[in-house]
Amino acid sequence: MTISLGLVGLGQFGRAFVKAFKEHPDVARLALCDMDPQRLAAMAKQHDVKECYTSLDEICRSDIQALAIITQPWLHYSQVMQALGAGKHVYSAVPTVYGGEGNALLEQCDRLVQAVRRTGLTYMLGETTFFRRETIYCRQKVAEHAFGAFVYGECEYWHDIDLPNSNLREVARLRWGDQFGPDKGGDAPMHYPTHSTASMVSLMGAHMTSVSALGYRFPNDDWHRADTIWHNEFSNEVALYTMSNGATVRHMEGRRIGHPGYECFRLFGTEGSFLVDVAGSKWTSRTGWEPVDLTTATEPLPDALARDLGGHGGSHAYLVHEFVDSVNRERLPRTNIWEAVRYVAPGIIAHQSALRDGERLAIPDWGDAPQR
Repeated sequence: MTISLGLVGLGQFGRAFVKAFKEHPDVARLALCDMDPQRLAAMAKQHDVKECYTSLDEICRSDIQALAIITQPWLHYSQVMQALGAGKHVYSAVPTVYGGEGNALLEQCDRLVQAVRRTGLTYMLGETTFFRRETIYCRQKVAEHAFGAFVYGECEYWHDIDLPNSNLREVARLRWGDQFGPDKGGDAPMHYPTHSTASMVSLMGAHMTSVSALGYRFPNDDWHRADTIWHNEFSNEVALYTMSNGATVRHMEGRRIGHPGYECFRLFGTEGSFLVDVAGSKWTSRTGWEPVDLTTATEPLPDALARDLGGHGGSHAYLVHEFVDSVNRERLPRTNIWEAVRYVAPGIIAHQSALRDGERLAIPDWGDAPQR
């Protein structure tokens, strides 16, 4: 069997997925969608795609089965809901919900879960961390029971706003286009938590239950300010979670930090532990440690995708295959909606805790994914 798929959003990130979707052997028909007709035409020509649309409304009216939505983060919720309402299976770039007050974002999480449950359609979150080599390696160790019982974890997304090769000021300018201005900077770091939380939730098979968090205000910050649309002054936020399996997790989102940038984690068990930083990866036990060769950490892929894994730690090809295969085989993707809200809700509540000077708050949960 094969499927038809439309890729919505051909900006800096979205265009990186065209080749993989086009070359996937189970995608018989690929369409592209973007509001910029020149960009749309250029990408269609480059990848020999004949079917093009200039709006989400238009592609939702087509008979295409599935949509991969890789647009601005604050559009994800409304566009996913529209696509589900049109009967489309949906892949969404991260985060699941974004760009509003905490309680409103939690309500959006609830509506998404209910929409997927009601329609029976596939929803997949395109979380890169789930398919980074570090996570694949640890998933293999979990299957071997090498960790024993999980006791503690640490996860971080270090991304300074002025990082030379990925300047967040420039990212914001490109995302907002003509609407960009001084009021568009400084979103809450914990509202973009999934690159960190996904490792802990997916590997432990557990979810965060409560949190106490604190925020850091950079002196005379010109980016994270109360007078922006985000009303956020925290450039860095640190959270301490309790987990449903009894473990504890520390989580940091850093946007003002002297570091080259990394999505990383460390995971500690009663029998073994995994550590990674810019110096490399290590597996440890009571008797010592050994370096880890992450090049051997792979999962099966179609040959066409295995030749080029793409960006974000080689996760892109896996993300494409997971979505296409889940739609084609009518199975739940591993980063389904129930998993996805367990990645994003902890950060939403952590920011609320930071605003309350570290008050410990309960984290809502929508339960485990139903069996198909």
